Amino acid sequence: MVDNIYIGLGSNKGNRIQYLREAVKKIKEHESCKVLAVSSVYESKPYGNPNQENFYNAVIEIDTGLGVIGLFEFLKSIEKELGRKEDDVKWGPREIDLDILFLNTLVYDTGDIIIPHPEVFKRDFVIVPLLEIAPDYVPPGQKKKLREIDFSDLDRYIIGKLDSTLI
Repeated sequence: MVDNIYIGLGSNKGNRIQYLREAVKKIKEHESCKVLAVSSVYESKPYGNPNQENFYNAVIEIDTGLGVIGLFEFLKSIEKELGRKEDDVKWGPREIDLDILFLNTLVYDTGDIIIPHPEVFKRDFVIVPLLEIAPDYVPPGQKKKLREIDFSDLDRYIIGKLDSTLI
């Protein structure tokens, strides 16, 4: 079985591109993770709390032997290592934000961990980079490939695509 594990990355504090690169590097260096695809980086207006700096966002596809909880804890450890505080306000500024968007066809909800990410289909800064690397992915609960889904009513936050790459 081919894994379809997609991680959303975002940063709007400090050297945003460097935080994204460091997060991807740490994922690549983990013995149980392999980065399969990396989207372009997009600058976007903040979601939920507009009174902050713009975000840089990207999506990566990985393969991993880590289970759901192991992957979640690993991503949270990267956030902490890169300076994110546990008391950061929801939708507030952050050095790095790593979200499991999809994990194969898994539907999972413990309250702390919700997969697919509950707001993935509301955010163009997630959907656009996801379409770039996984247009043929069929999300759980959908009968269509991503590229076949109508996203015309999606809220627009993307300002533009950067020339920078993450690897």
